[in-house]
Amino acid sequence: MLDKILIANRGEIALRILRACRELGIKTVAVHSTADGGLKHVLLADETVCIGPPQSSDSYLNMPALIAAAEVTDSVAIHPGYGFLSENADFAEIVEASGFVFIGPKAETIRLMGDKVSAIRAMKTAGVPCVPGSDGPLDDDTQRNARIAREIGYPVIIKASGGGGGRGMRVVHSEAALFNAISVTKTEAASAFGNDQVYMEKFLERPRHIEFQVLADNHGNAVHLGERDCSMQRRHQKVVEEAPAPGITAKQRERMGKRCVEACHRIGYRGAGTFEFLYQDNEFYFIEMNTRVQVEHPVTEMITDIDIVKMQLKIAAGEALPFSQSDIEIRGHAIECRINAEDPRTFMPSPGTVTQWHAPGGPGIRVDSHLYSGYAVPPYYDSLLGKLIAHGDSRETAVARMNMALQEIVVEGVRTNIPLHQEIFMHSAFRAGGTDIHYLEKRLGLK
Repeated sequence: MLDKILIANRGEIALRILRACRELGIKTVAVHSTADGGLKHVLLADETVCIGPPQSSDSYLNMPALIAAAEVTDSVAIHPGYGFLSENADFAEIVEASGFVFIGPKAETIRLMGDKVSAIRAMKTAGVPCVPGSDGPLDDDTQRNARIAREIGYPVIIKASGGGGGRGMRVVHSEAALFNAISVTKTEAASAFGNDQVYMEKFLERPRHIEFQVLADNHGNAVHLGERDCSMQRRHQKVVEEAPAPGITAKQRERMGKRCVEACHRIGYRGAGTFEFLYQDNEFYFIEMNTRVQVEHPVTEMITDIDIVKMQLKIAAGEALPFSQSDIEIRGHAIECRINAEDPRTFMPSPGTVTQWHAPGGPGIRVDSHLYSGYAVPPYYDSLLGKLIAHGDSRETAVARMNMALQEIVVEGVRTNIPLHQEIFMHSAFRAGGTDIHYLEKRLGLK
């Protein structure tokens, strides 16, 4: 097992990684900005290193500072968590070149899947279904672009090849708007991602967001852990996630899970990863692969009893997966609510000091959070305060337990989106299951 790991992240995921390390007897190094000295994992880690001022560019995105911190603490590996540098192929390459273990896929795999055009090509080669599209980047040939759009059929969506998180996308409903949309998206992509390459896909008007969790080791073994439904979104940001996905049959799960595993073999995948799909009219369409641990990984852990973060650590240490696909069983249902420090109606961030914090409890309730009374929520980072997870033997039980937990949880001193979650769980459409990715925005009057 790896002796000492540097956790190159902050907040709840940093604490989650620290806890997994403690269970495996691994020493931890917490890096932090000058604004984050009071984070719970910083207070609990074996060693700490301040890597810069509050701005992410000067701290958590500062590669030389992270490598230097690993060197001075004699760390042997770096876990990037999610966000920040977790899907930065250059960082993974630098980590390995500096003599450390990167807890994640190989740099070339991150690079392959980070570019949406190359990722789609790789998935098509692996037999994974993809959204009908341009099969490559768009150039400046307006006649060709118009022909592609007509063949696909309007509406279409223009996407940045290097985009993500809902950025670098523009829906087009007619040829009159097509060329300007391509030009504007290319300009935005160049500015935001340093890559002006864009491509075109059919715009699915009422899809669900279904994703498959995979694990793969360095010994040629790969498995899937079933699917999650992440369709409850606002501006392409997930709000509620659940597993398994309502309405997905065991046969569909087996078929798509098998294709994801085959794709892992084909691209030489290593570690934890997620294949994301749009699902409409009983068909799956690949959109991207996340080459890291997901925010919503706990719902999969709850229904499979597999610790995904511990598996990341063991795989990075060279161990083989201790189970095969036939060993994995899905038990019950799990739902996760992302608790953010933001106004529940305007969604404006709400930094400040948490004056009171009470975590809910009871059967099947899990809380992944770095909060404590007196913690100062800084204004510099993502507003995620933690994740509330409910598990039960059925979806109905999980929903009932989450309802109770949302009544019990107390966060005072900052505004949170807890009232939004309470409202969502009263919706008949959510209780029925299977809402599409546009449902919440329409309900909130944002569309």
